[in-house]
Amino acid sequence: MENLYLTALHGMPKLLEIDKAMENFKRGRYSGAFETYYRNNLSTFEALEEGYHNAIDKEQYLANMAEELSGAAAKKVNAEKRRAKKDSVMMEMNLRMVVYVFPAIKKYKGDSTDPLIEALLKYWKQQFPESKISAASFEEIESGFHKKWCYITTAVCETFHKPDDCYELTLLRNYRDGYLSAQPDGPEVIREYYDVAPTIVKRINRMENREVIYLDIWNTFLYPCISMIENHQMEECKDLYIKMVRTLQETYFYTH
Repeated sequence: MENLYLTALHGMPKLLEIDKAMENFKRGRYSGAFETYYRNNLSTFEALEEGYHNAIDKEQYLANMAEELSGAAAKKVNAEKRRAKKDSVMMEMNLRMVVYVFPAIKKYKGDSTDPLIEALLKYWKQQFPESKISAASFEEIESGFHKKWCYITTAVCETFHKPDDCYELTLLRNYRDGYLSAQPDGPEVIREYYDVAPTIVKRINRMENREVIYLDIWNTFLYPCISMIENHQMEECKDLYIKMVRTLQETYFYTH
């Protein structure tokens, strides 16, 4: 019984030890990387589930597990001295939770699944009050890769003959799926973008000076946004992102 408890407890921090987590979070790689991650941690989920069934105080049992994992994340973040580096590690920890840890727990579908997720969200919030992560399934996340993401950025990059997995697109996608989607108004900002972006791109593509237009979008919005992300100015990038949507919507979406 004690060995079962310790197996689950010691396995919790290991859920955050993910090789090439960011690198594999892209279309064509995520599915295989997630399956490998799930198999590698299955013994932890099994021990956790069996321990949950045997625990007298199930709430405290899950609290101990959640504290162990969130505490391990806090240790990694607090090990960094510079604010910019702390923010970078914090964003990485959030992404690992949202993209790997929660989907894997949901995939296991045990009796402990829902209460464990609730406990993890509670203790994660205690360690990181500014964090606003939520739990999604693997299917929900994977489905996003089959949509036409980043319409405007993709159109600009294609104009400059950049591939779909170029540095700029990857950086902006990670920003969108990591920082922006975790903000209180993030999902609404993203939804608004995808409501208007396809029409904006279609109208620009019909124009003879479309390359000039895309170059202006790059210089005015996208390149500054990329620089802001690289310098950990996440909120400033969000403001510029919103300004880009509003400006392009007014110029190319509405009929005048």
